[in-house]
Amino acid sequence: MSVRAATERDIPQLLALIRRYWDFEGIAGFEALRIELLLKQLIGAPFPGASASSSAQVAPPAGAVWVAESDGRLVGYVVAVTLWSLEHLGPMAEIDEMFVVPEARARGVGRQLLTSLEQHLAARGCVRLQLQLGVSNTLARAFYRRLGFAPREGYALYDKPLNAPQRPR
Repeated sequence: MSVRAATERDIPQLLALIRRYWDFEGIAGFEALRIELLLKQLIGAPFPGASASSSAQVAPPAGAVWVAESDGRLVGYVVAVTLWSLEHLGPMAEIDEMFVVPEARARGVGRQLLTSLEQHLAARGCVRLQLQLGVSNTLARAFYRRLGFAPREGYALYDKPLNAPQRPR
């Protein structure tokens, strides 16, 4: 098995894995064409606001997509997106999605994906990596804790859709 940065050639297999992940998580609204376009942008896009004459810190790309491949077939992926943070004094990343097919779990695939992603992001100047987890996903919580992730004490996630009409109260 190998873990590497995704390329545009991986997109057809990535779309199949993303659909499986969305089904697993119960996420509605899978649109293959829209996701394909987003993946193409993410795989090749520079970090927002980056310039060729950046300061001492290397600007990270807009994100990263890493895949795990076994016998020519993708068995897992992780997507992280980057953003600037004043609070954390530099660019940081958030894991947007991570999925390993059931038949490849408990074989170190997830650990290798995250290790490769972390090394990639750190080399590009990211100072922090965060993620969101469902409160009832105890297996994922245990997995991430083993890899050094911990809940951020005193904080809760708030969320607001920006493209949906507001309902009157």
